Amino acid sequence: MNPLVVVDPPRTDPALVAELGELGVATVHEAAGKSGLLGSGLRPVWAGARAAGSAVTVLCGPGDNLMLHAAVEQARAGDLVVLTTTSPSSDGFVGELIVTALAARGVTGLVTTTGVRDVAAITQLGFPAWSRHISAQGTLKATAGCVNVPVVIGGMVVHPGDAVVADDDGVVCIPRALAAQVATDGRARVQREDEARQAFARGELGLDRYGLRPVLDRLGVRYVRAAGEEPR
Repeated sequence: MNPLVVVDPPRTDPALVAELGELGVATVHEAAGKSGLLGSGLRPVWAGARAAGSAVTVLCGPGDNLMLHAAVEQARAGDLVVLTTTSPSSDGFVGELIVTALAARGVTGLVTTTGVRDVAAITQLGFPAWSRHISAQGTLKATAGCVNVPVVIGGMVVHPGDAVVADDDGVVCIPRALAAQVATDGRARVQREDEARQAFARGELGLDRYGLRPVLDRLGVRYVRAAGEEPR
């Protein structure tokens, strides 16, 4: 790994980022063709957290958050920091002080495959953060890494400037070039879901609304009476 800090990469249009954030992770994931999720292990540090922003990516050495401090300098309002390591590390890379610095720069949130500590303070600050671990274990600041280069999380490549959306359902990344189309498809999906919600509230069954009875027939699913019961 060649140490590198890329300055001011292209970012997703802030209006599109905001719209994707309003749609939420589940809708955006579906609108993107069930793609973009950064695995199921990233959980919000506090329940109800929501964030969306253009990715500032950080690649650190295990147990060393030096490059996160370098990333703070590169972050600007509307960005969302995405941090991972060259090999797995559960140490507490992110704490109250880092969060305070990010919030002061207008950063909307942080996603890390590492650990977070100072959970009570971060919750009180209301700063949205997602992590794989909670750990009080501190880190070193002695290993070079990279800022604003592509990183891989959960099998997905996150490029600097991609749109990242995070909430209680997890974290999803949408490539910058696809953000407008996903937002359009997401709006259409919300309308369809609103119509389905109203139908279900009236008592309509998903089997009928989605045309699933022929699917059951094709798969050989049989309906039988419970033993001993009289037909109704």
